[in-house]
Amino acid sequence: MVKKIRAKERDAIIQSLKSGVTPRVGIQHIQVGRVNELKALIQDIERVSEGGSAFRLIIGEYGSGKTFFLSVVRSIALERKMVSVHADLSPDRRVHASSGQARNLYSELMRNMSTRNKPDGNALTSVVEKFITEARKRAEQQEISINAVIHEKLASLTELVGGYDFAKVIEAYWNGHENDCEDLKINAIKWLRAEYSTKTEARRELGVRSIISDSSFYDALKLMSMFVRQAGYKGLLVNLDEMVNLYKLNSTQARTSNYEQILRILNDCLQGSAEHIGFLLGGTPEFLFDPRKGLYSYEALHSRLADNSFAKQAGVIDYSSPSLHLASLTPEELYILLRNLRHVYASGDETKYLVPDESLLAFLEHCSKTIGDAYFRTPRNTIKSFLDMLAVIDQNPSIKWDQLIKSVSISNEQPSDLALPDDESESDELTDFRL
Repeated sequence: MVKKIRAKERDAIIQSLKSGVTPRVGIQHIQVGRVNELKALIQDIERVSEGGSAFRLIIGEYGSGKTFFLSVVRSIALERKMVSVHADLSPDRRVHASSGQARNLYSELMRNMSTRNKPDGNALTSVVEKFITEARKRAEQQEISINAVIHEKLASLTELVGGYDFAKVIEAYWNGHENDCEDLKINAIKWLRAEYSTKTEARRELGVRSIISDSSFYDALKLMSMFVRQAGYKGLLVNLDEMVNLYKLNSTQARTSNYEQILRILNDCLQGSAEHIGFLLGGTPEFLFDPRKGLYSYEALHSRLADNSFAKQAGVIDYSSPSLHLASLTPEELYILLRNLRHVYASGDETKYLVPDESLLAFLEHCSKTIGDAYFRTPRNTIKSFLDMLAVIDQNPSIKWDQLIKSVSISNEQPSDLALPDDESESDELTDFRL
């Protein structure tokens, strides 16, 4: 029996993709390709689960599927009992700052914390509750007080920078839990989300002397990775997308400070100083390669992130490199992608397909002639246009798919829906599409 796709899930997928953004649900219905890249990231997840660490730069053009790929890896991590946090960098969210931008990024990460049972975010409270539940179970097994177990489990955190206050906040949450004091629990979560702007307020409400600030961004993430482990999870996966916003910073000093923070994280992960934590950073080629403003402008990062020269000479890809470049989708993979989209649009019912298989070939040939080989590198444009075509046919059953594709192909006066972004040029060489 063919499993139907729920209307809510179907609509969420279609609306997201038509808007050019990654769906938050149902990505398993449309995932194709990137097999070797996924294998490499699954190995990273296993390493983190076993107590190690991982660092990867996911590099790809605009529209190449970086965010989608990160979402797929995140869903795999959740299935393997890890906790994930994710956020996009922006002008007011950076990995290093002195005016609150790093604290803003940490707050966003904590708001987007996800677990297998809460994949849509806002899972921080659940993680803390699970920690208390695990402590209660051990206390019952060993016939000792829950307070003693909590102290024992949090002892390892106090050895890290900021760990003493972190442990004290968790204890405050437990006290609020035991005494039915919702305010204490709310204040503890507020502290863990880095929503306190002054130490005075935190000290008055929680009795701690520090807060999570710009300067403690990375240290707080390491603490959280240790805490989720104590709560019974395998580790913490940190997804940071839109890293190109660091490349766009006008201040050389600000860029350098952020690149130094990235170097610190990279060194910790490569040297084994960090435990149970993995970092995935999504960025564009210029963010990495630009010798004036990109990561390559910082010599220490350039030497660590440079391509494997032996792999380059041999014409192969080193999937163990810290920087992973997303390969272009093959014609076969794009064809499968369109089949998946058609299936989702029909809610999983093959009898409701709006177009036949031959229309998919004709559409890809149209893409090839319209934008050249760039449609392999930027599937976002192809996806959006294909869904636009299905929408027109769905709303106007009298219109035939072949006439629609032909009319679009021969129209040179109207701007194409598949136009490239301003910073990408068309290829003069047309892709020969064969299956």
